[in-house]
Amino acid sequence: MEAGPRVHASLYSPTGETIEHCVKHCFLGRFCLSFFYFFRDPDEEAMKKVLILGAQGMLGHDLLTVFADGNDVVGWDVGNVDITRQGVTRKAIKELSPAVVVNAAGYTDVDGCEKKIHKALAVNGEGSKNVAKGCRDVGAKLVYVSTDYIFDGDRKRPYREDDSPNPLNIYGESKLMGERYIEELLDDYLIVRTQWLYGKHGRNFVETIFTLAHERDCIEVVHDQVGCPTYTVDLSGAIAALVAKDLRGVFNVSNSGSCSWYDFAEEIVRVAGATGVNIIPVSSKDLSRPARRPHYSVFNCQRLRREAGIEMRPWQGALHDYFVHRKG
Repeated sequence: MEAGPRVHASLYSPTGETIEHCVKHCFLGRFCLSFFYFFRDPDEEAMKKVLILGAQGMLGHDLLTVFADGNDVVGWDVGNVDITRQGVTRKAIKELSPAVVVNAAGYTDVDGCEKKIHKALAVNGEGSKNVAKGCRDVGAKLVYVSTDYIFDGDRKRPYREDDSPNPLNIYGESKLMGERYIEELLDDYLIVRTQWLYGKHGRNFVETIFTLAHERDCIEVVHDQVGCPTYTVDLSGAIAALVAKDLRGVFNVSNSGSCSWYDFAEEIVRVAGATGVNIIPVSSKDLSRPARRPHYSVFNCQRLRREAGIEMRPWQGALHDYFVHRKG
């Protein structure tokens, strides 16, 4: 679930109240609640206890907001529980006894995973297993946020949920390990695969390009990696809808359409109104990054449309809304 390529010194490489208040004052509340209210069961009166892991992360912040209405939401981060410690994790989940656990925690530094293999496998793999065991102990539904990097990018059509994974890097391997543990241990789970995330509450590709566009005359961006940018607001709303409908299994979730990182950068500059900057396309091999990335990882989200009734909006519209509300 990479937030974007990293930035190097010489050339481009991308990086990373009450509910009434949210509804009145922020797009996030209005947009996500539209998902939630549409799909929730009107006869469901009891508040569910929902635990968000990775609550201080870019996605975690938005998940806390979207699940806040109608639920008793608790947010934990690494300071609250270290998911690599099985005993601690299972004990904490048992004491809280949530009905739903959304695991958005993870070690997401894709290049860093190549150097810190043990940490990647411990957090994304074994940590996910520990959370799954905790959910099994209390009968909680588990939502696991996964990535397009479980695929090798060799297909010429959008990836479906049932396509065979073949990760190119340690990050993808570690996230796939987490998926497999969950499938082995649980019946009531959602694996939500997503890609190219950006949002208001973390370092991301959009902010990197926006900043560089005001500092440089030209920015070099890879043109041979194609996927779909996904706004964390939209992803959070979709996850809430999947939980509200009590769906299970693997779902691809991204904004619709596709583009390269180069195309994405050009649209960021255009929407931001930045002038006097030239976006220059370069190939992946020019960056010489530690981790290999798939050249094509666009998702087929037909299952999301068919079973959940969710049509994700085009990535261009989501990007526009991000800029409208990014300082709100």
